Formats: sequence, structure tokens, C-alpha cells
Amino acid sequence: MTAVDVPAKPDVVVPARVDTRSRLVRMRVPVAVLVGAGLSLGYLFAVDPNEPGHYPLCPTRFLLGIDCPGCGLMRGSYDLLHGNVPAALDHNVLLVALAPLAVIAWIVWAWRSWTGRHPAVTRLKVRRRNQLMALSLVVLIAFGVVRNVVPYLGSDIG
Repeated sequence: MTAVDVPAKPDVVVPARVDTRSRLVRMRVPVAVLVGAGLSLGYLFAVDPNEPGHYPLCPTRFLLGIDCPGCGLMRGSYDLLHGNVPAALDHNVLLVALAPLAVIAWIVWAWRSWTGRHPAVTRLKVRRRNQLMALSLVVLIAFGVVRNVVPYLGSDIG
């Protein structure tokens, strides 16, 4: 019996696997995402989104006159890149919480691509991922509603 013929345990949805492609091939996409993010953040660092004319308007803010959950992300990112955390918090509170999580997620992805090892996915992991996604959606919607009611949670655009 080879490793492919061994039946999976009933609680395993996707068995653990090792990607046998070369490391260069496995790392192409994570590195491309890193380069794209670096170029985007470099442009954002250089061009202030508080000055009109450089970036498009938020469609929700423009059409409905309310802040969406993402309003203030660009200005907050600009402030974070310049080390101004209080201003970033003023533009979008979620940004300061989610930016480190995005970095951690990229590191995990890059590490798995580097090693080629992918752990098994069990029913419990699938259930937890689904619950996390549902919770994230509820938090995002709640934040979108609350930031339009509580004055100091708005994106601080005149």
C-alpha cells in the first residue's frame, strides 16, 4: 500500500500533504503578493491620501453619505506607515487590529510554501474556520453600523 492508498480518517477532510514542486515555484505567489503590497505601500507612503485628487472616492461615502467599514483604511494606512498610530486609530479602528493579523497570515502562508508542508484539514478546523468567518462578518457589519452612530468612530472626513 502506498501513501495515496491509505484511507483517510473519518474526521479528516483533506489529508496532510507535502508539495513536491521546487521551492522556487512554491514561493512565486507569496513573493509576488509581498512585492505588490510593498509597491502599493511605497506609493501610499509617498502620496498623501488626505490631499484630494490622488485616489478615488469611497463609493459608499460618495453615493450614500455614510462610512463603510473600510472608510479611512487608506488614510489610516498612510498614518501607520508614518508612525502615527493615534491618527490611524482615528481613521479606522479595525485597521490597527487587522494589520498585524494580515502580516501573521502572510508569514504562515510563506512558511508553508517554503517548507512545502500542509497540515491535514479536519472537520473541527473547517467548523472553526466557518465560525470565524461568520464572526468576522458580524463584527464587520456591526462596526459599519456603529461607526455611523458613534461620532468618534467615523472615518473623520468632513
